[in-house]
Amino acid sequence: MKKMLIVFILTLVCITTYQKTIVSSAKPTQDSEELRLQDMLMNMLYPYIQKDLHNIYYPKITNDFSPQVTPWKIEVIETRRVNGFRGFKLEITFYIEPTDGGHWISVGKDRMTYEISFGPEVKLINHTHLKTYEYPAPES
Repeated sequence: MKKMLIVFILTLVCITTYQKTIVSSAKPTQDSEELRLQDMLMNMLYPYIQKDLHNIYYPKITNDFSPQVTPWKIEVIETRRVNGFRGFKLEITFYIEPTDGGHWISVGKDRMTYEISFGPEVKLINHTHLKTYEYPAPES
């Protein structure tokens, strides 16, 4: 059922977008079909993103906690078909600002690209750590 839902959502995203979609960095002020599809896709990708961020951040960037993913800290930059219409292999690239999970303080900024194919198969194909934010020291 989960696999069918992911394939359905990916199909909808592909139908509603052309070969390549660039999303504005301006924050949306109203709901739309595209925004709902994007949010559904991020919800489905959540476990993969969370696992990859944990492997990237903990303990190399932060020792105190494993960073958390919050949907409102994800900005989709680009979606595209890898082989045109010869299959269901797609890529999605986004900026993400993982948080501490407790106070929702951003701990860094990353650019991530995932390849998503029928099955579903999801794999991280590119990651760039762009910035590490200084985390406030705990009060004594």
